Amino acid sequence: MRYQRWLMVITLWTVPAAFCCPDICKCSIKSASVKAEVDCHKRGLRVFPSNLPSDAWILKLGENGITDLKANTLGTIPKVESINLERNAVKSIHPQAFSGAKQLMLLNLYGNHITKLPSRGFKDLLNLRFLMLGQNQISVLKPDMFAGMRNLSDLDLPLNALTILSSNTFKPLIALKVLDLSLNRIQRISPKAFTGLRQLLFLNLDNNSLRTIPAGTFRPLVSLEMLVLDNNFLSTLSSSTLNGLRNLQELYLRNNELEHLPPDVFSNMARLSQLALSGNRLKLVDGNMFAHMPELKKLHLYNNPWHCDCNIMSLVQWIEWTKTTWSSRETLKCSSPADLRGKSFSSLRPGKLLCPV
Repeated sequence: MRYQRWLMVITLWTVPAAFCCPDICKCSIKSASVKAEVDCHKRGLRVFPSNLPSDAWILKLGENGITDLKANTLGTIPKVESINLERNAVKSIHPQAFSGAKQLMLLNLYGNHITKLPSRGFKDLLNLRFLMLGQNQISVLKPDMFAGMRNLSDLDLPLNALTILSSNTFKPLIALKVLDLSLNRIQRISPKAFTGLRQLLFLNLDNNSLRTIPAGTFRPLVSLEMLVLDNNFLSTLSSSTLNGLRNLQELYLRNNELEHLPPDVFSNMARLSQLALSGNRLKLVDGNMFAHMPELKKLHLYNNPWHCDCNIMSLVQWIEWTKTTWSSRETLKCSSPADLRGKSFSSLRPGKLLCPV
């Protein structure tokens, strides 16, 4: 897990006898700075614990039954830097729940029952870097929910109930590097949904319900290096769908319903090194579109219903001479016409392929 290395720097010592700690929890300190780690993991808690050490910097509250985060929940622990509340039963978060927690860097709310984020509820978390909200029931995102989070670098929202990404949803998150929206029900994305995310490097939209993506949707993502669109219902990509992704290095479009790719659909992606198009409905692809990708190292084309007539030869010939790593030619087989069904690309010869009349 990408947060573990950050947490592994903690070294623990025996707690002084006078050290304040909830009876049900276990506390220890880092002697050099007298910073306290409070471990209340899986202790049957129903409410957020009180009587916490004032110097608490790591708070472990995972797998309890906490249902509400009330106003000023963190008022007595202003130095806290990491809070783990995963797999509780949190339903409501007061807009002032995190008031004053200006040193908090990691907040884990994965696996709770949150349906709505409070307006401006994170505005005091000026140093928050990681926010995990996966496996909740959040159905709507609005810009005011992320107000003040100018240093957030990683936002995880998989396994929620999102259906629409509206304009300017993430605009306050000017430092965001990683955005995970996988395993939701997203059907529609506003062309301005990603406005402001100029630092974003990784965007995951895997396992949603996207059928189309408006032109220019990704244009604000000038730094994006990896885009995952696997397991959606995309049937087409226009020449302008991927506009603006000039720094993209990895693009995953597996298991969609793509039937056609415009010859210039990847024309502005000179840095693309990995492209996955397997599991679609492609019958024909112009091999010349890949010839303009000097950095392409890996290409996945298997599990498509290839139609092997003379128009497939540009792809077959490109495969012959390219140094790109891709699935074995034996996995690329013709689905039609009938007399070539099951034939591998490696057995195709130009003179044997008919041209459409």
